[in-house]
Amino acid sequence: MNTLFLLVLVTLIQVYAFKIDFEGEDLDFDEDDPETVPNLFQGDIAMKKDDMAMLKIGINPMKYPQKLWENRTVPFTISREYSFDERALIDRSLTALSSLTCLNFKEYSGAEENFIHFKPPEGKSGGCWSFVGKTGGEQIVTLQKADKQSAHCFSSEGRIIHEVLHAVGIYHEQSRPDRDKFIKIHWDNIIPKYKKNFKLITSKGKHSFEYDYNSVMHYGFFYFSKEKGKKPTITPIKPKTRIGQRRTISKIDCLKINELYGCLKGREARKYRSFCSLLAL
Repeated sequence: MNTLFLLVLVTLIQVYAFKIDFEGEDLDFDEDDPETVPNLFQGDIAMKKDDMAMLKIGINPMKYPQKLWENRTVPFTISREYSFDERALIDRSLTALSSLTCLNFKEYSGAEENFIHFKPPEGKSGGCWSFVGKTGGEQIVTLQKADKQSAHCFSSEGRIIHEVLHAVGIYHEQSRPDRDKFIKIHWDNIIPKYKKNFKLITSKGKHSFEYDYNSVMHYGFFYFSKEKGKKPTITPIKPKTRIGQRRTISKIDCLKINELYGCLKGREARKYRSFCSLLAL
């Protein structure tokens, strides 16, 4: 049986298990979300000096093609500081993405110029964070190891996938310029110094897909709240709608990645649209 077919089949079985049993993470009442701990742009986005001029990659990636990974291939290496189980969870997350999208995550051979390096945070810093799009050379994706207090970035595959999607060029869903048609930002409930995290990257731009409340890239209800669990910072305009999850990529996440790397055109389009549609998450 074709290896790719087996990978896709395994991934879809896992996704349907998530849907039925609600394993993994939703984001309703996180007290210390590891994506908010690093205190970076929008919580978990690291930036280099020239990145501010390239923030529109999530809106118009073709404007900055140098931020996309060549040949849809992302070499990676995983720090030996991680345990066997932690390394396995990173591998499973990358396998899921490789199975459902045209991206190819392959182990770094030492010869590639550009690669992702998964490693724990240094010193007293913590949390999960990443750069957005290819930065060139060794590119760090930081995932805080589990400890007695918390699973941190290893509570689910979705936590890891979230940071990997940043690394391949995807921004947070609530950064879309049309977001105010779909969600309400409660500015008075946000810790003042973090209000900047809710500003739009750009007020212009068009999107190929509908707003995705269920995106693995969406904030939860209480991100950066003055009073978590009581004062939401985001609520959906559509009543009784959940926002954000850290289980796996949604159907629209899947389509968005494939579109970003030009895989929804030509002979490949039908295959990848089918893979994404089967997710239906």
